[in-house]
Amino acid sequence: MNTTTSPDDRTIRLADGRLLGYREFGNPSGHPVFLFHGIPGSRCGAELVADLAARHGLRVIGVDRPGIGLSTFQPRRTFLDWPHDVEALADTLGLERFGVVGNSGGAAYVAACAARFPERLTFSGIISGMGPLEAPGELRTLPLSRIDHLLVRIAQRSPQLACRAAAPILAHRINPDRPGVLERMRREMAPADVKLLEQPRIVKTLFRDAAEALKQGALGVTWDLLLYTRPWGFRLDEITVPVYLWHGEADVTVPPRFGRVLAAAIPGCHATYWPGEGHLMMISHASQIIDTIIDNVSA
Repeated sequence: MNTTTSPDDRTIRLADGRLLGYREFGNPSGHPVFLFHGIPGSRCGAELVADLAARHGLRVIGVDRPGIGLSTFQPRRTFLDWPHDVEALADTLGLERFGVVGNSGGAAYVAACAARFPERLTFSGIISGMGPLEAPGELRTLPLSRIDHLLVRIAQRSPQLACRAAAPILAHRINPDRPGVLERMRREMAPADVKLLEQPRIVKTLFRDAAEALKQGALGVTWDLLLYTRPWGFRLDEITVPVYLWHGEADVTVPPRFGRVLAAAIPGCHATYWPGEGHLMMISHASQIIDTIIDNVSA
């Protein structure tokens, strides 16, 4: 498996001794925005918007969550552990205020930051975001196999056991070096996403990102995923800052129902739903999303 290394990769050591990995993209003197990757994903996914960010004067900081890429695994972590890591990185970089944007599985991490340190945020955004799975019937809206549903039921009772069981399955499933992965993506994703997958640069970046997510094995990615099967640990209606949300109406990976659940639960959420768009809107609508960020951090 080919992982991604770059002279621009950085780590900081956190108070508990863990390393936190990150990489910066875009304009180094621009307004700072932390980008929280999807699942699987890593700091490297921000490369997909690097050129646009540079042209628009945005400084994008991709961060690896624990157990992913360059970041040390954190046993028993919850969504509410993440704001502490983000604040530590912001303090190290000398950033008093900054934006946070989460793609897909990065949604809960944006919400956690918005709930815990709203005074430091200039912008909060969720793209193609995963929502809570606590309500009865929510899991049925996701394209899960029978074994996936079994693992979810186990995770709701014992996340540690489910994580050990699911890690080898997930490692095989999302390994970008496995034959037929691209063909499976094309079969399972929305037509708008399939069209994007015709571009070799996009496919190459997505595969590098997935490989980096598995750099330490699948434990970090698996824990990241299984966290969504349990209560988030905070209430979305606790959020007091504006949150912008974008979701594709044709998204089959994370159906738009989840975007609507998030938008309804977060007070004053600014939601946009794009007809015909799939899950990879961070790519196809990067310009509009970056424009919205710039307009609001400059206001």
